[in-house]
Amino acid sequence: MSTGSITAIAPITLTEGAKKEVRKLISQQELGPDFGLRVGVEGGGCSGMNYVLGFDQIKDGDTEYNIDGIRVFMHKAHGLYLAGMEVDFQQGLNARGFVFNNPNATSTCGCGTSFSV
Repeated sequence: MSTGSITAIAPITLTEGAKKEVRKLISQQELGPDFGLRVGVEGGGCSGMNYVLGFDQIKDGDTEYNIDGIRVFMHKAHGLYLAGMEVDFQQGLNARGFVFNNPNATSTCGCGTSFSV
């Protein structure tokens, strides 16, 4: 696998709540140092595109970012859809989970994981 490149400025941000939850999940899943948080998009969902968020190893075509000590991998082509996006983690009574605040999305579905540009 390619090692990609580490870029100083990530096109996305993680809120303090999201960083705390990601660190907790890394610890619980006992992931090795070669794993990082993959953020991306894929075709599908009711609005045309779904967000991808999970742990993975770096792949060809990825750029690696360091967000407060968290390794983040994103395929270079996905930056177009995710630039400026904020990933948050909510623990409310009505919803619990990661929330995507994407300024590039022209519409989103009710579940919040599907969008169109």
